[in-house]
Amino acid sequence: MMARITALPFFVVLMGLGALSMLVPAFYAIIALDDPFIARIFLYGAIIFSVLTVGIGIATQGYAPPNVARSQLIALLAAFSVLPLIFAIPFQEAAREESLLRAWFEMISSFTTTGATLYDNTDSLSPALHLWRALVGWMGGLLIWITAVAIMAPMNIGGFEVRARGRAGATDNRHTRRDHSLDPSERLVRYTMILTPVYAGLTSLLFLGLLAAGEIPIVAICHAMSVMATSGISPIGGLQYGASGLLGELMIFAFLCFGLSRLTFSRGMFSDDADKIWQDEEVRLGLILVAIVTCVLFSRHFVGAIDETATPGESLGWLRALWGGLFTVLSFLTTTGFESFDWLEARDWSGLETPGLILVGLALIGGGVATTAGGVKLLRVYALTRHGERELNKLVYPRSVGGGGAEARRIRRQGAYISWIFFMLVALSIALVMILLSLTGVQFETAMVLAVAALTTTGPLAEVAGQTPIAYSGLPDTAKIILGATMVLGRLETLALISLFNPEFWRR
Repeated sequence: MMARITALPFFVVLMGLGALSMLVPAFYAIIALDDPFIARIFLYGAIIFSVLTVGIGIATQGYAPPNVARSQLIALLAAFSVLPLIFAIPFQEAAREESLLRAWFEMISSFTTTGATLYDNTDSLSPALHLWRALVGWMGGLLIWITAVAIMAPMNIGGFEVRARGRAGATDNRHTRRDHSLDPSERLVRYTMILTPVYAGLTSLLFLGLLAAGEIPIVAICHAMSVMATSGISPIGGLQYGASGLLGELMIFAFLCFGLSRLTFSRGMFSDDADKIWQDEEVRLGLILVAIVTCVLFSRHFVGAIDETATPGESLGWLRALWGGLFTVLSFLTTTGFESFDWLEARDWSGLETPGLILVGLALIGGGVATTAGGVKLLRVYALTRHGERELNKLVYPRSVGGGGAEARRIRRQGAYISWIFFMLVALSIALVMILLSLTGVQFETAMVLAVAALTTTGPLAEVAGQTPIAYSGLPDTAKIILGATMVLGRLETLALISLFNPEFWRR
């Protein structure tokens, strides 16, 4: 039975899993909420789309694509483009939403782990629908974990091209271990069986920790899934309204570190694994960035608070300001977008607003390769940093030797070259999206923030990056469609889409 399921096209399997996941909000609605209306809608959705999946599966049984790697990459693009529409149909009916476009935007934002929402008032949705949003985002994060190892790593895309010996888009198994003899389908099954228990186990561990800290179950499970998927989805509008307090933030801070490097959860799966996790370039660069930006923000708030009259209750305001900055900086670096409660207290303590451009820059840098975080990725920034360091060294010592071995030379040369190309593609993408949004009537500053938020899959950025919070619900319908397509582009990355035009993919 399992062999027949795994023999089906990748998209059909994803469609079937998406249909079965609709049973989760159905059971929650009838058992915990005693809401037969929502339960019936999701149950019917699970049945209808399961039958549709079976029909498509029968029709495609025995289909053997000429190029399995190309087929899986196209299926991944189809998954982020088509599956949100399937997820949106029961959401539209259960939310009594008149517009399918609004429901589609909500689901594509969740599935790409962006976390942008049209519902500014979280009380307007049932807890079952909040659970569905968080679950869809959680599944999108798991999909990225698996496909990054099974599909993108062998194809030298998704950040793996920085260390690759071949060109981006060329099939190469040297990034992964012990699977040289496996075809792409077997590799996908293998890493699904390995990574799914890890992903689910970490989510359950954080869920239990938040429960122990005093959080209510529905909020705890939604926040746990959103942290692991770096989607920033919250049924109560953010951590500052939660009951877990500082203890909950400490636990979430620890789990946000899984967005800094793939080595935090996939040790031994890659040929370029560091001996120790603190020797990994992405971890070290991420921690340095967090430390520097936190110190800069804290210094700014500290200087602003010098002229303020401290009260006995505010004697530890500097410590709360330091923690609020530390948590929020890591959250936006991993493109999660959760704000600490003390982040708001820090602004009240100093009387200064935090410059949103810093958060925009953090989201652009993003987290680690093969993690659920978006952005440009730390490994590409590291390659450009080492290249710049080497060029400055050559200006001072023209006859110096870089050293570091073949791996270091490859990162400084080919890695920096392809990273610079990717930076230019991101910059052009932001400019194009800004132009398209401006044509729909969106103001320039708003268009810039929304373009970065969509490309880096950091939806909550719209609330904190501008002078005033930006409401997605107030955007024109055309702008919502543009942002939805941009979220897919940001999630899959430009190089992954460009690799579809690789002549080797289509050569018989």
